[in-house]
Amino acid sequence: MDAALEFDTSHIRLQDRPLIVCDVDDVVLHFFAPFLTFLDGEGHEFLPRSFRLTGNIVSKLNGTALEEKDVHRLIDTFFEAQERWQTPFDRVVDTLGDFSRDADIVFLTAMPPQFWAQRRRLLDRLGLAYPLLASLQPKGPIVRSLHAERALPVAFVDDMAHNLHSVSEHVPDCLLINLKPDSIVHRMAPSAPAGISEANEWSQAAPLLRAHIIR
Repeated sequence: MDAALEFDTSHIRLQDRPLIVCDVDDVVLHFFAPFLTFLDGEGHEFLPRSFRLTGNIVSKLNGTALEEKDVHRLIDTFFEAQERWQTPFDRVVDTLGDFSRDADIVFLTAMPPQFWAQRRRLLDRLGLAYPLLASLQPKGPIVRSLHAERALPVAFVDDMAHNLHSVSEHVPDCLLINLKPDSIVHRMAPSAPAGISEANEWSQAAPLLRAHIIR
């Protein structure tokens, strides 16, 4: 079954104006840097050997790599406590606030849905009170479901190549921006497909969005 049919976006009410769909972790909120600090407090560390968490998170006590189930447990524990750990990227609050005058903004976060409430509270506290979708499903069908067949500009901002590729397949006219921090894990990440705009911070992404959204 098409993932767009499995994930309900009908509760998101868009106005008759452009749409910006934006990832959250390491795009709006810092994820990897605070996660490393969290791991240290749990007695673990990340070894930058490849673009994977499983196999590269090891015990500081004996150097043993954690099993996949234990890595997932740590990530879940981090998301449970995200309100104490995650902070916004520079200029993201003001930048999205400026765009919200001309476009609808929807957050689409690749996070287990059971942590939606914690993320909602954190974003609201930071002044980022835009609609939030939390799903581990492919993002392309979700963005297609959101935008539907509207003849209006749409843009998608994410730090991961596979999410950008998914949206490119399902929403061909979408502006894609690969916005990612200069972290040890992102340096090992797969490159985004050719032709996708790249940015390391919101001051670089904003002009790209402005040129596409405001025509």
